[in-house]
Amino acid sequence: MNRRSFLKKLFGSTLAVFGISGGTYYYARDIEPNMLHINKETIGSTKIPSTFNNFKIVQFSDTHIGFHYTLEQLNNLVTKINSHNPDLIVFTGDLVDEPNTYHWNNNLIKTLRQLKAEYGKYWIYGNHDHGGYGTNIVRDVMNQSEFKLLKNSNTVISKENEHINLAGLDDVMLGNPNLERTLQGVNTKLFTILLAHEPDFADRAVKFPVDVQLSGHSHGGQVRFPFIGHLYTPAYAEKYVQGKHTFNNGKLTLYVSRGIGTTRLPYRFLCKPEIQVFTLKNPS
Repeated sequence: MNRRSFLKKLFGSTLAVFGISGGTYYYARDIEPNMLHINKETIGSTKIPSTFNNFKIVQFSDTHIGFHYTLEQLNNLVTKINSHNPDLIVFTGDLVDEPNTYHWNNNLIKTLRQLKAEYGKYWIYGNHDHGGYGTNIVRDVMNQSEFKLLKNSNTVISKENEHINLAGLDDVMLGNPNLERTLQGVNTKLFTILLAHEPDFADRAVKFPVDVQLSGHSHGGQVRFPFIGHLYTPAYAEKYVQGKHTFNNGKLTLYVSRGIGTTRLPYRFLCKPEIQVFTLKNPS
């Protein structure tokens, strides 16, 4: 039995144990996956320059287009993201579910191009982007969509002669992640945000001059039950599954997005898809 079949049987068995009706099965398959949650967070640090007060960053992740997530849904997502007037947009991996079987076309590029942010659009690889010989295809699509790839690299975001760092790690599972190279040349006095697809990488990132890590990959577990929590998460998303986590008395803060789409099973239950809207604040 492959993993998808196993998970499907596990989900069905769990429904049976809890005596949940067919209506709930319909809800998990057809309703909740479309119930986008907007998670608003304030990121505070004295390292954030005053000119970046109220600077807005929108993170979206794990669209998994092609597996029960359509271009029409992506178009609606783009409209929703733009409605928040982000200063910066980041995508933390897994654009399509299976790059080798996806029917690529210019409509995807046109849709992603509609995303607007004055200070740029950036992305990193997820494991599905590298999988299925997708590495070069996804890179070219995102490049044409006016997203800048951060692959073991960093950039400086400048506003009125003040700066913050934005760094991006190659995928941990199928890429060649190198955090030392990713942070090479970074001014450690500046506020630094790391994009890393897999959230459990935070255990390593905390040893480096990183203030915030933004991740996805877990889908929040995708299916959750009262008293049990999530049924399954992939490798490198087993410790930090969703939400906010702090390390070393606030030295590092990790935010784990539940993502947008689904994979392996087309269900979400008590685990709505989400985008993250972060507002930077200097509390001093």
